This record gives sequence, C-alpha cells and structure tokens, in this order.
Amino acid sequence: MEGLKPFWVAVWLTLAALCAPGAAWAQVEDAEDYTRTRYPIVLAHGMAGFDTVFGSVDYWYGVPEALRDGGAEVYLTRVSAFHRTESRGAQLLRQIEIIVALSGKPRVNIIAHSHGGLDARYVAAQRPDLVASLTTVATPHKGTAAADFIRDNLRPGGLTERALGFLADQLGAILGLLSGSEIPQDAVAATEALTTAGAAAFNGRYPAGVPTTECGEGEYSHNGVRMFSMSGASALTNALDASDAAFAITTLLVPGDDDGLVPVCSAHFGEVIRDDFRQNHGDEVGQLLGLVGRSADPRAILRAHAQRLRAAGL
Repeated sequence: MEGLKPFWVAVWLTLAALCAPGAAWAQVEDAEDYTRTRYPIVLAHGMAGFDTVFGSVDYWYGVPEALRDGGAEVYLTRVSAFHRTESRGAQLLRQIEIIVALSGKPRVNIIAHSHGGLDARYVAAQRPDLVASLTTVATPHKGTAAADFIRDNLRPGGLTERALGFLADQLGAILGLLSGSEIPQDAVAATEALTTAGAAAFNGRYPAGVPTTECGEGEYSHNGVRMFSMSGASALTNALDASDAAFAITTLLVPGDDDGLVPVCSAHFGEVIRDDFRQNHGDEVGQLLGLVGRSADPRAILRAHAQRLRAAGL
C-alpha cells in the first residue's frame, strides 16, 4: 500500500490541474490597461485570513497577479485573523495610510472579503477621504446564522467558550507567525461581530451602504465613497476541493440561498453587482488553491470589476 501512495497523489494532482481554472481569466480582455484603475486596489482578507503563509499559499489565490497583469497597482493587507471589527478596522486603516503614502495616490479602492468588508466599512467611516470605492465580497453585513449557532451554543465564560476561544486564538497566532507577523487575536469577539445582533449593532454605528430593506440595495455613494457588493450562492462547487465539505455542513445552518456561510441578502451592500455566482465562501477568493468552477473564477470576476472601477474614473 505504501508504494501506491505516490501514484494516488499524482492522480489527485493531475485531476486538480484539469479541473482547476486555467488562464481563462486572461481571455476576458487582453488590453494591458484593462484593470489600470485611477487609484490603487487594496485587498482585505476575512476571518481566519492572511496574505501568504509558507511563502506560497495565498489567501487571494492568483487574484493580485491577475489584476496586475491588466495594469492595476495592488496591495495586500494583513490584520488579526480573529478580532472585533473595530480592532481589525483600525489595523487596516493604519496600513491604508501607509499605502497612500507609498503610492503617492490620495485614495484607494478597497476590495474586501467576508469580515474584511466590515473592517473596510469602519475605515470608510473614519477616513472617507482615503477611500475612493469599497467593494465587499460575501460580507455578512446583517450577520449570519452560522455565527448565531456558535454563539448560542457557547455558555458565556464557560469551559467550552474558553476552549474554543483558546484554540481559535492560537490558530490566529500561528497564521500570523507563518505570514510574518504577530497580531493580537480574540476569537470570541470575532464571532460576536458576525452574529445578527453584532452586525445590527455595528450597522447602527456605521449605517452607510447597508440596505434598509431585507434584500435590497444600499446607497451607492456616501461621503464620496462608491460602494459595491457581490457574492456567491453555492456551497458545493468542486468535488476535489476539500473545503467544500466544511461548507456542506455550515450551509445547513444558514436558511435560504447562501455561499455555504453567508446568506446572499446579508451580503448586499451599496450597488449589488451579483449575488448568484456559482461560488462558495472560499471560491470567492480562489481557495482552495484555485479549485473553483470555471464559470466563476474570481480572477475573471475581479478583473471585470476593476475595469468597472476604471470606467467610473476610480
């Protein structure tokens, strides 16, 4: 049996290569300035996120390169993997201030995934002068039942809560070390932030762009910041993607259409580009290792969005 392991590894890698999207995104538009936006693009990760670990595994798998190929100036940011939104947002704001200084451009276009979208909303509220546009990708603006389930099944201050918090905090610390930084973590506060109650409280403090109806759109612009959103609506998309199994479980906790973790209506913010991509919560940023459906390659989707920003003078 031991001798068969290399064979099956080779088979899996071959199948993964065949099923993963190739250079299809490059066929969207070959113009060298297709994604050359007026302001730099800043990519902000979600909960349990990172920029790069082990020097080779990227959170935004292939996305920065795809955007740069079309002329975009792209920056990756890194905040606590687990923490309350205002803490993560303050970390993101400090990095954006540095990016503005380095780039020589007065503003940035933020594209943020999941919890990162809430962080970016905090930034836009605190320093709208630094933000030309904010695009959230599968951000639970009105919370998610998955976070509610976790919160409801943890006894505040009890052993289970402390154990889960400890394990998640350690995971965050490990991710930070692997990506080259030590950032404080608070997993319990992070979970609270994504509950429906936590999101409602945050929206009360920072309401810009949030729809006032259950599944509508929000205002398209506020304090000079253009606002967009998009999300997937499929939990299972690739049999070879190990992360699909996790989303197959979490989708059972979320009523209605969702990406395996975030309800599509909760992801609505500002101008809704689309909320029905054949993507799950990982596919939206190219995880795991680019094993996503060919019709929903995030590289092509975000290149097209960068071109949208460019056409709008952003």
